[in-house]
Amino acid sequence: MNEPPNNGAAKVRCAIYTRKSTSEGLDSDFNTLDAQREAAEYFIRAMAGEGWEALPHRYDDGGFTGANTDRPALKRLLADIEAGEVDCVVVYKVDRLSRSLMDFARLLALFDQKDVTFVSTTQNFNTTNSMGRLTLNILLSFAQFEREMIAERTRDKMAAARKRGKWLGSRPPYGYLGDRDKKQLVVCEEEAERVRTIFRMYLRLGSVNAVAKRINDLGWMKKGYRAKTGRVTPPRQYRDKDVHSILRNVTYLGKVEFNGELYEGEHEAIVSEELFARVQSVLTSKACGRGRRRGRNPEYLLQGIAWCGLCDKRITTTAGRGRNKEVYRYYVCSNRGRKGRDGCDHPRLGAEELEQLVVSRVKARCSDPLLREEIVARMQGGRVEAMAAITSERERIVADEAKLHAEGRKLMDAIGSETGTQGKLLAERIGEIEAQLDILSTERCSLDAQLRGLQNATEQVRATVNILEVFDAVWDEFEAAEKQDLVHLVVKRVVVNEPEGKLDLEFHDLAAPFEPLATEPEDEPDDKEPPDDEVPTVATSAPVSAPAMEASP
Repeated sequence: MNEPPNNGAAKVRCAIYTRKSTSEGLDSDFNTLDAQREAAEYFIRAMAGEGWEALPHRYDDGGFTGANTDRPALKRLLADIEAGEVDCVVVYKVDRLSRSLMDFARLLALFDQKDVTFVSTTQNFNTTNSMGRLTLNILLSFAQFEREMIAERTRDKMAAARKRGKWLGSRPPYGYLGDRDKKQLVVCEEEAERVRTIFRMYLRLGSVNAVAKRINDLGWMKKGYRAKTGRVTPPRQYRDKDVHSILRNVTYLGKVEFNGELYEGEHEAIVSEELFARVQSVLTSKACGRGRRRGRNPEYLLQGIAWCGLCDKRITTTAGRGRNKEVYRYYVCSNRGRKGRDGCDHPRLGAEELEQLVVSRVKARCSDPLLREEIVARMQGGRVEAMAAITSERERIVADEAKLHAEGRKLMDAIGSETGTQGKLLAERIGEIEAQLDILSTERCSLDAQLRGLQNATEQVRATVNILEVFDAVWDEFEAAEKQDLVHLVVKRVVVNEPEGKLDLEFHDLAAPFEPLATEPEDEPDDKEPPDDEVPTVATSAPVSAPAMEASP
């Protein structure tokens, strides 16, 4: 095609942007990105008479969704626009740039700010007038609707496939290989026999930790994996949670789980229903005395604040049953729970005895009247000054907002009688006022939040002081959860070093806002086997007693 002559028109630098949602077919000689670029180049050559010319840089996003703007080529395009190197953005269709109405509006605002025009080669509209913008928004609304419908259909299809027992191509569990062509799980006999061995071994040893240690000693490794993106997860030793995951996996029954329901799978079972049920029964019985796994259990006053004095790791909770079925509660170093004595040599601690020692220290601190006076004095000092400063700043912002609102009303009254350049200047000033009002509104909301925080903190401190005054007298009247809250209100950290007889308590700055109770971390050990005999509260170490424990001031 012969290019039309350039009749002295100003040069328009055109950046061609292309996108495809999936990476399928991108390795072919001529793919959809090439087709989009060819159509855009043809359109630009047709506009050569008006000075249009295509930039040599390629802005191609292959395998990226249009639901967001996290795309490398789009980021390069926006950077070039910011640098003033682009005058026009050309796409094959509007939805190639974005399928999100909010993202598209933000991109279009940037284009307007940088005097960059936007053109779709297959959809005729002009963004310089209101009708063109309306047409563009309608097209984009349909593009976003189409994206959401595709996502909804995909979810429905996946749900139907799971209910029919199909494997959807995710990472196959240990014991199976994935046939991606047939979309089926195929049993790997060597791995399957190891899975059955793990189930039988757990019934014999009764401990997830012991099973993990045994199979690691045998040299078994957790299988590595190569993702479709090319990312490689190397093989590694088994952890407690890996074994627990295998023991709970219903895939080994030949079933598929979806939304809490089990469906017959198309794959072959590895473990018999009888063996699987026996293991689940033992796992369920191991949860004695701990409440929900990794959640808050009010029976343990020091949960989340106890630390090991030997390895500086968090001390977690566990429990066991004696011969008379009575539950015994313990605290154990999480490092030792995962790795045994190789991880930490700190012994297991009886919960009741340790908690009594900590509570006695807390009661002694709460009975100090000087402490309560100091809290009140600090509350009335710094917070009053802070509230006064914030209130003054807020009043200034409110005054500025009132001035801008007044100016805006005057301009709105005047804009109706002005035309041409003067009217455009008034409209631009109104836009500036709206932007300033947005900034001031954000600052005022932030100050309001600070004032609410200070007020809440003040009320919290008052409540704390009231509790401290009657702490000893009402302690026995509280429920377990209330006792735990009270201890966490006063104590920030408990460091236990039983071999050296030390117990260090770090108290909260009670004049500062109280932080919420922390739950147990993700890497805590699974429940250990219960003691074989009915034992005292501390079964594996010398008891932590008040005379033996050094109390740090």
